[in-house]
Amino acid sequence: MTFILPPQAAFNPAGRSPRGETHVPGDTGNVFHMVVEVPRWTNAKMEIATKDPLNPIKQDVKKGKLRYIANVFPHKGYIWNYGAIPQTWEDPGHKDQHTGCCGDNDPIDICEIGSKICSRGEVIKVKVLGILAMIDEGETDWKVIAINVDDPDAASYNNIDDVRKLKPGYLEATVEWFRKYKVPDGKPENSFAFNSEFKDKDFAVDIIKSTHDHWKALVEKKTDGGGINCMNLTVENSPFKCSVESAKAVVDNLPPTCESACVIPTDVDKWFYYQNN
Repeated sequence: MTFILPPQAAFNPAGRSPRGETHVPGDTGNVFHMVVEVPRWTNAKMEIATKDPLNPIKQDVKKGKLRYIANVFPHKGYIWNYGAIPQTWEDPGHKDQHTGCCGDNDPIDICEIGSKICSRGEVIKVKVLGILAMIDEGETDWKVIAINVDDPDAASYNNIDDVRKLKPGYLEATVEWFRKYKVPDGKPENSFAFNSEFKDKDFAVDIIKSTHDHWKALVEKKTDGGGINCMNLTVENSPFKCSVESAKAVVDNLPPTCESACVIPTDVDKWFYYQNN
């Protein structure tokens, strides 16, 4: 039994998304919608389930057990509000010109660095500041850096250099977190393109737009998505568009959430100390 939240803005998206756009309506800059999958300081590996109807947010399962991310010293859980940009897709059939690797078959990931701890499933508007090109087991896995537009300090953040100046050490900690977070599970360190350097806002927006183009081809059935479920309520040119009644039936048939009732294993609080060999 997995931990499931009903569809909100998810992958296609459906549910309570503000019309579900990747880009915020009327904005031509670097402000996008974000679906929060994992609130900061938490460990449950929640993600948009792209193979389920309407793509709910579910907890990943590994070897029959709910998956939790290890605490690798000095960090506790995720160090940002972590989630995805709806209506994007890192196409596993497309070799990225910058990394030389194909996409990871998921929406593009985003790390929100503001002061508020967001709620799981929340849809927020974020200002994109930059991007990191992670290579995860041979796949391109972009990590967008952004800040909630409603953050009290949002006006001070306009590009990746502002993060470096105003939150010293945060970008370096982000690289180290992504480099090591799978090591306690017996996996090798992740690597990065561009010598682990972050690219700027304009570069990030171009990557987001390209992944949106790949998503559009997917939901219009111009690209084979394999097992991805493209059922949606909002995309006019999509053969997968469904009725409100059909979507409601899917949501009504979901098992109840267990956020307040589920017992978190005690070993989730274990701290791992790791040094490079």
